[in-house]
Amino acid sequence: MSFIAPFTRRSFLSKTAGAMAGAATLALHGQERTPVVPSINDRLRQLVGDAPLAMRFKDITAEECKAFQERFRAKLKELLGPYQPPREWKTTVVSVVTQEGYRSEELLLESKGQPALPLYLLVPNSANENRRPCVLALHGHGEFGHHAVAGRDDLPGVAKAIAAANYDYGRQLVLRGYIVACPCFTPFGDRLGNRQAFGQRDPCEDVFLRLLALGRVLMGENLRDALWALNQLLRHDRADPERVACVGLSLGGRMAMLTAAIEPRIRVAVISGALNVMQERLAQPYSCGAQIIPGLLQYGDVPEIASLIAPRYAAWEIGSRDGLIKPQWADAALARMRMAYHALDADDRLIVDRFDGAHQWHGTTTYEVLEKVLS
Repeated sequence: MSFIAPFTRRSFLSKTAGAMAGAATLALHGQERTPVVPSINDRLRQLVGDAPLAMRFKDITAEECKAFQERFRAKLKELLGPYQPPREWKTTVVSVVTQEGYRSEELLLESKGQPALPLYLLVPNSANENRRPCVLALHGHGEFGHHAVAGRDDLPGVAKAIAAANYDYGRQLVLRGYIVACPCFTPFGDRLGNRQAFGQRDPCEDVFLRLLALGRVLMGENLRDALWALNQLLRHDRADPERVACVGLSLGGRMAMLTAAIEPRIRVAVISGALNVMQERLAQPYSCGAQIIPGLLQYGDVPEIASLIAPRYAAWEIGSRDGLIKPQWADAALARMRMAYHALDADDRLIVDRFDGAHQWHGTTTYEVLEKVLS
């Protein structure tokens, strides 16, 4: 002990003096030697950029593509959590209004253990009793929810929303002869309730977080309601279950893509204003909980989900002035999707409509696609 103690003291004094000298050097040289702590935003940007995308789609054969679709669809369903629609429900007719060329039925679907689902069913006026093709028309963000898509311009503020984004595509479609269902998603329109209850918080973010704590995913909840609305649509005695499409703008486009990826009854999807990827969007602060699938970037992104639609038809609308779509990311996403369509010998079924416009529904080329596929 008499030998070790002096050595320890000398070592301690030496190290202390060195540390003091180092501190003095830091002070002398200012910021040149000051340690930098990365911000959480910088770290998240790096994590998102380096996301594994372990099942990212690659150039593969038809058989490999089918095997990939089976594996990725199973993983996607796992990440979404509970999303199956109820098997039995009560349908209440809230109102029926006869418009020029069609009938608008406002319905409420109720099932034990599920939140009630408001939706519109739009049915063409015609003496022809033959079965008709059907369209599930999904809305995006906005305080009016499904009212704008169904063309309810008699409601305060809805006409302005329709004019801003050509938003009444549900009404446009019924006037073209389709039977159309327009469900209301959470947390929008009638399902939001009192907006003031959320204070300054984004309801989309708030609802996502609270559902997540309960083991549920907001995107899965809305997928359930899209599928529930589809089942209600196909109950109509004039609905043709062999001719079904799903369409939407913005979040509605994202949900149209997801619904078509999961539901094989959908023969064609029209995805408008949604050709962006989560890897790009999450590289910056983001609060849209309605578009988040927890864990997705561990396995893939929007192109991998979209590849599950192949070889069925998918039409993507891209406005040249849509600030939410970054051209470089959009082109890269399309390249991944095209590999799936090419592998399944269906190159002509992936259609891109680039039009002169902003973040809005176009419905020109895409109406031609719907007519071709569902006629």
